[in-house]
Amino acid sequence: MSPPNSMSPTTNGNGVAMNGAKKQLDFDPSAAPPFKIADIRAAIPPHCWVKNPWRSLSYVLRDLLVILSFAVAAAKLDSWTFWPLYWVAQGTMFWAVFVLGHDCGHGSFSDIWLLNNVMGHILHSSILVPYHGWRISHKTHHQNHGNVEKDESWVPLPEKVYKSLDTSTKFMRFTIPLPMFAYPIYLWTRSPGKKGSHFNPYSDLFAPNERAAVLISTLCWTAMALLLCYSSFIYGFAPVLKIYGVPYLIFVAWLDMVTYLHHHGYEQKLPWYRGKEWSYLRGGLTTVDRDYGVINNIHHDIGTHVIHHLFPQMPHYHLVEATQAAKHVLGKYYREPKKSGPFPFHLFGYLVRSLGEDHYVSDTGDVVFYQSDPHIPKFRTSSATTKSKSS
Repeated sequence: MSPPNSMSPTTNGNGVAMNGAKKQLDFDPSAAPPFKIADIRAAIPPHCWVKNPWRSLSYVLRDLLVILSFAVAAAKLDSWTFWPLYWVAQGTMFWAVFVLGHDCGHGSFSDIWLLNNVMGHILHSSILVPYHGWRISHKTHHQNHGNVEKDESWVPLPEKVYKSLDTSTKFMRFTIPLPMFAYPIYLWTRSPGKKGSHFNPYSDLFAPNERAAVLISTLCWTAMALLLCYSSFIYGFAPVLKIYGVPYLIFVAWLDMVTYLHHHGYEQKLPWYRGKEWSYLRGGLTTVDRDYGVINNIHHDIGTHVIHHLFPQMPHYHLVEATQAAKHVLGKYYREPKKSGPFPFHLFGYLVRSLGEDHYVSDTGDVVFYQSDPHIPKFRTSSATTKSKSS
């Protein structure tokens, strides 16, 4: 008998095979949907496509006022009773600012190209994200979502690539909480098996006509980094670390957790595609909506992610309504998110389980599912915990 991690999953109309063991389902998530993307679009009210730049700017003003208020309060109180609360709250607001810059990158902030780019640079540079470098790679992610070979964000590692990684790389990628701080590294080096940097205009990520834009964003990022260094020289390293540095790390954790959970960690394993089996619609339907409780409003409903992935130019403030309108078309291809309490603590369980089980996909096959490496002790514990809960 072959070892579990050498088995490749297959699918049919009645079930899904994962790691060689078929799990019977009443629905095959890898089957081609009986509807077209035009059917989903037709179900969404026309006003959901309208972008209001003043409304978008009002969210920017709201977030910046909150961030400024938090920073002033923290500096004045300067209390270790308050600092941990400040770090979590401010880091969450940094994440909200990223989402608004993300809207600029998609063109869902407004129909005004210059406004999108100016605001995108201001918002993303302020949290050390190279706007155009990120925007271009994120566009690649949306255009190839669910494609093992071409996707850009949290892409599954093919078995051959996975097995070529050294122990430390596997440890960094799959051991909580280390993957939740991967984003800065990803900006510089991308994911294992991929080359390029979001800061280098001559990176494989970018076409020749995109190099000037990438250079501008890198210069803006550098200006922000120099401003932080100068502030540390004037005010001291510790105050800058407490006011900006720790919230930045919280923001990174938010970004990595949210983006990971949009494409991983569902109760049933979801398909990834290659070759002729992939399509824009099928790839987008592997995205998962998540409920973040009170954070939904704070981070601009980015957890409503399926419709966003299919129609990335839709403003964030219409995503919930559009999703409700499209559900009857999507049917079982839409996975209702588990309702959250005030704070989304339930999502940590999905995160831990997925990182403990979802390690690589087969090198062959046009429809593949995540498989597990049972030979890494770190992963065995989380998998065993999951199995005990389900038994």
